[in-house]
Amino acid sequence: MAARGKSINLFLMDGESNGRIKCTLANWTGVAYKIPRTALELCKERDDMKQSGIYFLFGTSDETGNNVVYIGQAGARKNGEGLLYRLQEHKRNPNKDYWTEAVLFTTSNNSFGATEISYLENRFCGLALAAKRYDVRNGNDPTQGNITEEKESELEEFVEYARIVMGTLGHRVFEPLSTPSVAPKDETQPLKLELMLYLKRKSHKSGKTIEATCKQTSEGFIVLAGSQIERIDSQSIPVGIKKARETARISSEGLLQEDVLFQSPSYAVAFVIGGHANGLTEWKTVDGVTLKDYENTTEQ
Repeated sequence: MAARGKSINLFLMDGESNGRIKCTLANWTGVAYKIPRTALELCKERDDMKQSGIYFLFGTSDETGNNVVYIGQAGARKNGEGLLYRLQEHKRNPNKDYWTEAVLFTTSNNSFGATEISYLENRFCGLALAAKRYDVRNGNDPTQGNITEEKESELEEFVEYARIVMGTLGHRVFEPLSTPSVAPKDETQPLKLELMLYLKRKSHKSGKTIEATCKQTSEGFIVLAGSQIERIDSQSIPVGIKKARETARISSEGLLQEDVLFQSPSYAVAFVIGGHANGLTEWKTVDGVTLKDYENTTEQ
């Protein structure tokens, strides 16, 4: 069956794209909010932010420059200060001064109890850790709790909708950089627009034969784990690429240990060889066709 479209409603609560955003999805009882840290005080009168739910604190690490996230749960208290109260606590906590915005998930009918939010916190943490997009700052692994199979099915549906909404709000915290390409089961199911590319050349700096694999996706060009990386930098290497090579996990033998995303094919090949190169001519398909010729053919 072909994937169906989704109707998502984004309400700019402050009339600005960089302000508070409320997100709802057709046929879903969930409600999501994207709240800048600086706008937290504007939410005091919103009763639905005082309910039980799950929250995400997003920011950037000063030490590594990596994206970071903290995932937590908030149960409604007698004073009604559920999610909002927890965010205010985190804002006052000097150990969580890295976050610049929060994303909250609750429901329109205030249906989350302790069992539901424990299960969702566990699932969301697991998805974020598996995706490896963000450094997850949770100190302890949240427990899943005991739920019936009926409740699990209901909550898994909530998780699927939440993944769609989170990506729409600008955070692909649940989506791995690279996923295995799967052939469609029938002709009505669309193929993902991904292209596998390869590079093989002998480095004049180290004398080694460099072999790397890259996947072109809707986000850019992903140099895949297992690629051989030239460890010696050229003097003309771009500053950003040099930093990426220094921070990426590369073994002493020059094997890349993680997927790394770049916005252009030339930046991707520069990361591999440690110097300037034209990615349109260096990257080739499995048939030996350069990316440049492949794109020219597909455009015709």
